[in-house]
Amino acid sequence: MSYNILLVDDERWVRAALKWTIEQTGLSFRVVHECANGREALDWLKQNPVDLVITDIRMPVMDGLTLAKEIKAYRNQPIDVIIISVHDDFSLVQQALRQGVTDYLLKPVEIDQLCTCLTNWLDKRNPPAMLTKEAQDSPMTKALAFIASRMPGDVTLAETAKHVHVNSCYLSQLFKQQTGVNFVDYVADLRIRAAKKLLTTTTLRVADIAERLCFADISYFSTQFKKHTGCTPTEYRGKNQVPVRQERYE
Repeated sequence: MSYNILLVDDERWVRAALKWTIEQTGLSFRVVHECANGREALDWLKQNPVDLVITDIRMPVMDGLTLAKEIKAYRNQPIDVIIISVHDDFSLVQQALRQGVTDYLLKPVEIDQLCTCLTNWLDKRNPPAMLTKEAQDSPMTKALAFIASRMPGDVTLAETAKHVHVNSCYLSQLFKQQTGVNFVDYVADLRIRAAKKLLTTTTLRVADIAERLCFADISYFSTQFKKHTGCTPTEYRGKNQVPVRQERYE
């Protein structure tokens, strides 16, 4: 099955680059149309169904945030929206998420970044329907869902076990058996992934990132980050932060 994408960006070369990048992922997506602004996109969507809209956040006539809001409010069919931007303002990202945006990407969009984003979308769109009712109700399935709901904050084995109504020791053994890692390492990995994203896509201070991710203090955060990545948060940011360029306004 192939999924249809509408690309929305006021710069033609950006749309061309995105279309090429989507094709290079090898995933079951195809770009069926391109628009230069949100208004043009809304007009086209009235007659043409798609599964996913990938839109720039800054455009003339109608921007990406407004487009996302309009799609959420007026479309009869579910259409997910992914925002792309050169901006690293976390408050802008939060605003986008409040408008119902599924995910966001920073320019320039790399193949692996887009592949991860689209794969996550596919996983959410097509959850393993083959799971039996018993599997869906299993303590492990419920535990993973509970952990995901608490991210990127902290979550303990005890409270997870209590949530799924099993003994902590039993859940610990089950976790190791089914994931190959222990509970603490699994949760830590999720939080470190969130930290990496904030370090590379925002200008938040390391202390603010530690607080946002519910680490006890910056020292503990730095220690845990280095344990998992081999470098400090500051070193990681220096090597991996996405350069921010000024975007053209009209």
